[in-house]
Amino acid sequence: MSALKLRAALAGATALVVVALGGAVARAAAADTLLSLNKPATASSSGGCCAAANVDDGDTSTRWASAANIDPSWIYLDLGATYAVHRVQLTWDASCATAYQVQTSPDHVTWTTISSTTTGKGGVENLTGLSGTGRYVRMNGTKRCRSDSSHGYSLQEFAVYGTGGDTTPPGVPGTPTLVGDTSASVTIAWTAATDNVGVTGYDIYHDGQLCASVGASTLTATCSGLSPKTTYGFYVNARDAAGNVSQPSGTLSVTTPGSTDNTPPSVPADLHTTKVTSTSIALAWTASTDDTGVTGYTVYDVSSSPRTKIGASSGNTPTASLGALTPGHKYKLVVTASDANKNESDPSAELDVTTPTGGCTQPICTVTQVGTDDDVVWGLVTLPDGTILFNERDSHAIVHLDPATGAKKTIGTVPNVQSTDGEGGLTGLEINPASYASDHWLYIMHTSPSDNRIVRIKYDPAADKLTTSTEQVLLTGIARNKYHNGGRLRFSPDGKYLFAGTGDAQNGDNAQNTASLNGKVLRINPDGSIPSDNPFHNAVWSYGHRNVQGLAFDSQGRLWEQEFGNSIMDETNLIVKGGNYGWPSCEGTSGTCGTSGFLAPKHTYPVAQGSCSGIAIIRDVLYVACQRGTRLYREVISGSSLTNVQTFFDGTYGRLRTPEPAPDGGMWLATSNDGDKDSTPHNSNNVILHVSLGS
Repeated sequence: MSALKLRAALAGATALVVVALGGAVARAAAADTLLSLNKPATASSSGGCCAAANVDDGDTSTRWASAANIDPSWIYLDLGATYAVHRVQLTWDASCATAYQVQTSPDHVTWTTISSTTTGKGGVENLTGLSGTGRYVRMNGTKRCRSDSSHGYSLQEFAVYGTGGDTTPPGVPGTPTLVGDTSASVTIAWTAATDNVGVTGYDIYHDGQLCASVGASTLTATCSGLSPKTTYGFYVNARDAAGNVSQPSGTLSVTTPGSTDNTPPSVPADLHTTKVTSTSIALAWTASTDDTGVTGYTVYDVSSSPRTKIGASSGNTPTASLGALTPGHKYKLVVTASDANKNESDPSAELDVTTPTGGCTQPICTVTQVGTDDDVVWGLVTLPDGTILFNERDSHAIVHLDPATGAKKTIGTVPNVQSTDGEGGLTGLEINPASYASDHWLYIMHTSPSDNRIVRIKYDPAADKLTTSTEQVLLTGIARNKYHNGGRLRFSPDGKYLFAGTGDAQNGDNAQNTASLNGKVLRINPDGSIPSDNPFHNAVWSYGHRNVQGLAFDSQGRLWEQEFGNSIMDETNLIVKGGNYGWPSCEGTSGTCGTSGFLAPKHTYPVAQGSCSGIAIIRDVLYVACQRGTRLYREVISGSSLTNVQTFFDGTYGRLRTPEPAPDGGMWLATSNDGDKDSTPHNSNNVILHVSLGS
């Protein structure tokens, strides 16, 4: 704890005082504590220098400033739970308030005034003897000390002290049961959760995606907008009034029935090339028609049996680009169309295409399979000798792969890892580029029985094994849930700092709470200590994220980040110190994304074409691996923008999770097919590829 924080905490504590007053005994409030440090702050406006988050960071050298010449102006803090508020200390900059109110609220809609003045003088105003209750506390300024039009309100610190607060989450709801289903919806029911104060509602998810919310008295819900003949996993989380979220219920697996539509689309016509190089073929055809609508096309190579899926396009887009082909090879291509009920048309007429001989002139060249694995391949690093270590998420093992021969060996199992029947388990893996050659530390992120955490364990290259007795726990307290556990690790290029991506643990409030480690990009020293220049004096580097899955540095030392959206769009962000990226109010560019202080993404992806996980940057080109979208995006970094966005491997290899730079200037690419949502070990079907890259 910094000296400044320690002074603040000590200032907030009051001893129990007993005073005799004519035979009566008056008891002062006992053990008031500082409730507001690094809690989410929301303001009516903020200047570019002076974001709302500065108001409770424990540092009087930073401040919040409102827009100039606006009365009233306000700022409120979300304490994260309901507390009894006894004292508020306001530390003003020169632009103080002559008239203002301090108010509390249970919902940041209805406010109750617990202190009011029209004679404020600025400086440090210590408001004692207050009596209010609420989760939200607001300073509402109605008259400025500096009344000219160039000034507003400016607070260096807004400190709230009190007692109480419900920090106990509800119990786990009962595992859902199926009430009914259609080709586009599923209705489930569950038994109620319990809570020490009271459950206020339930959130219903399928496969990590929120699909319905109901009140506490409702124990059934319907998730709509589903696809026919598709398997979904449904589960329920409970909420209470303080914003605490339970651990998830068990999962109900439901495969939606087919619809009454049994008519396939018409056969695509006039399949032809629009461009052919030694390693790529661009195709086009006449769009198919369908009674309910075409949902996609699949391109097959039928030169051998069985036919091989070689490309795809989504929606009714009658074009496809095939990449990483073999020079001087004859392909026999057909295309089929599909609808929502998975009816597939007959194939088009065959098209023979022979790629010319010669070198690759395309961005993506040849692809070579270097390994296979039957678990979820998550973190992956290249050792100095050119071999690979990767994590098996569900078996909790680390595997050593020689890409030159395909030989692999399990070097050990990471201790204290627990899966979540979803996406938790053994996730991030990293080595320090500045020190690995001498220290052989492996930096690992994983889910434990109580949290998500970061540890390091030494690898013994001579024995080719993990030395688990050397384990050091670097960071704990990252909340876990079935989904939204984050997991990506990345060292800064100079090896001074380790960055980690976390999820919001399926509680969006965590993302805006800078005292929470969830929904964040974190930054720590290699030994787990907190760098002195971190913006909130803890491990948090940026916030307002939903579920961080990718981190990578460019040649300028800038950090790029990839995160899952919910149902609208994924996003790629350029991370800045202390930046707020908007979740849960903003998803990509949808929602209240224009809110002052929110940083906009550099690129977004519709979730049907995204659910993107890992990223890699090679020669200042960003590669984004997508799961649901089953594709790889290539995006050129130009200044602070992403340009010339191209799509590769659309459907060719299925779900893609982890790209990493390879020593020869190419890229490793790991798939994530089968078993990646159930935590069952060794039920996947994955490959590790080497992708050679052109110009």
